[in-house]
Order: sequence, then C-alpha cells, then structure tokens
Amino acid sequence: MNYGIIDERAEMKMENNVLVMIPGPTPVVRPIQNEMGREIQAFGDPRFVKDYKALIDGLGALLNCSGQAFPVAGTGTLAMEMAIANSTKRSDSVLIVSNGFFGDRFIDICQRKGLDVDVLSAEWGMCVSVEEIRAKLKEKHYAALTVSHVDTSTAVAAPIAEIGEMMREFPETIYIVDGVAATAGEYEDMDAMNIDILFTGSQKAFGVCPGMLILWAGKKALERRKALGTIPEYYVDLEKWLPIMDDPSKYFATPAINLVWALKKSMELVQEEGLKARYERHKKNALALHAAFEALGFAILAEPECRAVTLTNLIYPLGLDDAAFRKAMIDEGAIIAAALASYAGKACRIGHMGNITINDMVTLLGAMERSLIKCGLDIAPGTGVGAYLKRYLSTP
Repeated sequence: MNYGIIDERAEMKMENNVLVMIPGPTPVVRPIQNEMGREIQAFGDPRFVKDYKALIDGLGALLNCSGQAFPVAGTGTLAMEMAIANSTKRSDSVLIVSNGFFGDRFIDICQRKGLDVDVLSAEWGMCVSVEEIRAKLKEKHYAALTVSHVDTSTAVAAPIAEIGEMMREFPETIYIVDGVAATAGEYEDMDAMNIDILFTGSQKAFGVCPGMLILWAGKKALERRKALGTIPEYYVDLEKWLPIMDDPSKYFATPAINLVWALKKSMELVQEEGLKARYERHKKNALALHAAFEALGFAILAEPECRAVTLTNLIYPLGLDDAAFRKAMIDEGAIIAAALASYAGKACRIGHMGNITINDMVTLLGAMERSLIKCGLDIAPGTGVGAYLKRYLSTP
C-alpha cells in the first residue's frame, strides 16, 4: 500500500516511536509483546499444548460459539477462503453482500472455486439493507451468504444481528460474517446473532501482530462441512483441523507458537474487560474522535447510522494534499492509511481499535493538528484535542 513519499528524515523517525493508526496492524501493548518475545517451545511440549488448548476453548466461549473455534496460522484473506471452502461446493450459489472493497474480495475467491456468484453492493459510505438481502434470498437457493461486519475501505458497519435474525427464514443458507476489522471491537455473539461462520485476524481489534486467523464455525457450519465430503482444499479444511482443536498434542501443521501465546494474552485482556464493555469503550472513543475529525474540517465517509467504531474513513477538506498530509503525519509521529479505489488521494483511513488508550488519541489528534498547519490549513492548536476531550468526558 502506498503511504506517500517518505524522505530520509521520516524514515529515521519511523525507527523511533511512530504511533501506528492504520486499520491494522494495530498497536501492540507490552503484555502481548512480552508473549511474542518468549523463548520458543516445541509444539508438542505439554506446556504449549495446554496453552494452545486454553486459547482454543477460551475463544469459543468468548464469542458464544456452540461449534468450534479454529485459531491457526494465516491471514484474514486465508480465513475468507476457509469460510467458503468449508461451506460450498462447485456450482453452488453464493450471495455476497458488499459494503466496500473487502466485501468485493469475496467475489474473486468464490469465482475461482467455480461458484455462481450474485452481489448486492452499497454505495460507499452506506450499507445494504436487511430488506434488500431478504428480497434477494427469496429469488433462489443460496448455499451461503457473506457479509463484512466492518469493511476496512469504507468504515461502514453492517447490521449483522438484524441480518442474522432475518436469516432464520433461510435455514439452508450458511451465514458467513467477515469480522476482520470488527471482532473484539464491535459487539458480536455467534449463537445469539445466528451466525454460522465468523472470522478475524490477530492484527486488528485483538491487538496482536499479523500472522494468525481465527475462524469460528457453529454447529450448522460443521454439519455442512461434513456433508460436503472430500473438498479440494487442504490446509483450510476444517476436517483436518478438528482433531488438533480437540487435542493440540496431535499434529497437522506447525502452529505459530509465540503468536498463540500472544493471542492467548490478548484473549485474556478481552475476557477481563468483557466484550460488551469493550464495544462500549470503542463506541465512546469513536464518537469523540468523529467530533474531533469534523472540528478539524474533515467529512466522514460513512453515514451516521452505519459508522463503525473500529476505524474511520475521512474525506479531506478542500485544498489538503493527500501525500503531503500523510508524510507530515509521519514526521509528527503518527502513521495513517491511504484511502482505496475512487477515494484514493481524496481521503485517508484511521484505525482506532484494540487496546488503544485516550493518551494514544490525544497523541494522534495533536499530530493531525500540527500536520494540517504544516500543510497550510488555518487550524487553531487544540481544536481537535479539545473537541475530542469535550465529547469523551461528557459521554457516560
């Protein structure tokens, strides 16, 4: 991804303390870093086997999954393939609900598998309604439905609970939720929301470095996988992983040992905070940030009724140069992400998920104020920080 021109001075500063405020990877707090830095153990060491099993079982309970959690080495994109591979067979029909760039990624994955693909797309900044999805599902039988809870390109959050309730009308369709930019930030409950497959990546709201995916498969999803028989995929086959999830002393593929420890620590932090409380913290922070961003002259791409709490896509005020602004941000100690597709050069994306604190937000907003001033905008120092604190401190 292009983050703009970075000169030698900026490169030197990046070696020091640059706050990472992209939509992932997210900042990694010291307790999780410590786990990544532990001395390696053999994957058959009883101590590691115990830790891995605690992670597997803990993640299942955390998301209220009556089936099985699969924390394995891989990326969010691999999890997308895992979800499709274990719920569909060639020539099946799949309905893809896309609220942005990453919803569209399912199209290529499904077409490469030889699936019949229909797509419901929303204008960027909006989300496909439950009524539109219901109407499309009534047209023909779909083996699976995919929805991104939060699309990283647009910072739009889909109404996954409402969709899940509607999906009770279509019990033969597997409901797949992409939680990559949502899980452990936005609130999710698999059984209560009638979700069959949910997945995420370690580097997003769990606040671990990249390298692991987590896929949760409910009972209906596991029954679907069994009914498919032998599938052409190998590494992502849930049937290959089920014996390991039941007994991690068995071997299928080498686990990412230090990342298992790190994710276990992250899970424990989430358990201690509580999923609902964690969501409320993210929501409170997001609302305060939105007030600050608008005070600084930015417009928010996502409509108010469907804004994610984990990241924001900001449309630039007139006259602000994208590359110059993002370079200035690095100089001032924070890195943010470029926008995608038709918004490239016209907007930026800022992640605010995971184990971030109010101090991180004040640092971010201070860097934004200084960068905007450097870029020639008439911004009074303290505008963004003041708006953030006023909203944050006034919200229960």
